[in-house]
Amino acid sequence: MTQLPTLPFYSTQAERVERARRRYFDEGLPPSGIVSDAVFQSWARCQRLHAQPSAKVVFQPVTASRTHLALQRNRALHEAWLEELPQLRAILGTTSCAAMLTDATGVMIGASCAGRAHEQLMPVATRIGVNLSEEAVGTTAPGVVARTGQPVCVQGAEHFFDGVRAMHCAAAPIRDVQGRLAGVLDISSESIPFSFDVASVVGLYAGAIENRLLIAQAGEHLILRLQVAPSLLDSPMAGLIGIDTAGRLVWRNAVASRLLGLPPAQQHDVCASVETALGARISELASLPRSEAAALKLPNGLMVWARSEMRAPDGHRQVVPAFPMAPPITPVSEPAIEPVPAEAEAAADPSPSKAMARAEGLTTLRDSDRDLVARALADCGGNVSKAAKKLGVSRGLIYRRLQGQARSSTAIGAPSVLNRNNSDALG
Repeated sequence: MTQLPTLPFYSTQAERVERARRRYFDEGLPPSGIVSDAVFQSWARCQRLHAQPSAKVVFQPVTASRTHLALQRNRALHEAWLEELPQLRAILGTTSCAAMLTDATGVMIGASCAGRAHEQLMPVATRIGVNLSEEAVGTTAPGVVARTGQPVCVQGAEHFFDGVRAMHCAAAPIRDVQGRLAGVLDISSESIPFSFDVASVVGLYAGAIENRLLIAQAGEHLILRLQVAPSLLDSPMAGLIGIDTAGRLVWRNAVASRLLGLPPAQQHDVCASVETALGARISELASLPRSEAAALKLPNGLMVWARSEMRAPDGHRQVVPAFPMAPPITPVSEPAIEPVPAEAEAAADPSPSKAMARAEGLTTLRDSDRDLVARALADCGGNVSKAAKKLGVSRGLIYRRLQGQARSSTAIGAPSVLNRNNSDALG
């Protein structure tokens, strides 16, 4: 590609973009080195889709039925956005910026536009149902991300249509548990250029929304949080991994992929075993604490801090089984950092051979979950309330486990634990 000469009287980036824009649309000269490749490729696509950059652009909402369908299909994404919206409003409220959320196709499903006096485009463009795709309004940050799935900034004259050149936009993708593009978070300012690193801000909050979405979409999964510092485990920078009841790594966010040294998760990824990906057995990972962090050595040698919790199909927390064979956990307050070993002695059980046999017999998270409930009930003399309090779960969860055990026992002709005549134990 031809490199545009740098001329002294084009002193600002905005001036250089203006000149590159004119030379590209008027003379066909590529804007190499002036605009990003993502913007250049979008210009090329928009030239095939639209007549001229000088044509009038209309921020037209899609049909009412499509708007309703977009909100309905993206309910979990919208709820995750609403959780982060107060914080977004707080940090952007004293700037000229607003935050927007679109679905994967570029249809607006959420916005924080304040309707400032100087704004003309923003109040129109941020209406629910407005289509911000390249096909509708040309090159915009949310439209490019909806097309490519990659973060991008589009500022001023980098927009395809002349009528949108007052806008400054930065957008980042949000992915679901299948690795598909679920939505796009955008931060935009009208007429006033950004005076801070907007790409970092939009990327951080897109990650926060994505993490909430992943947890909301997790079925009966063990969710593992990991990072190089324990203080980051509850932040948008936490790595998240979903492990199913068969011990397979079924989803992960981008942070987890980077920590594990794996490529970004994509749709139709082959599920890897946790031992291959994390260098630890499912029993060891399930025994990690819920409220504190424990050290975990990854196969690549990196030492991270980790925490786990079990999710039920209804999205609520389940019991995290404490396997007899799990190693001692190092809490955050301890100065020593001990990795989770591949083999560990059962310290809590006075009979190691029995502990080993029981641990090896628990082949899935569901089995170990039921086993932990049964042992807690035995320790509490069959009292459901005491067992629930000991495990930190609801009595309803205990009853569901007992009912499941009763059905399994009936199927194989074994006596049911629910048939015991002990009203105090089940009260």
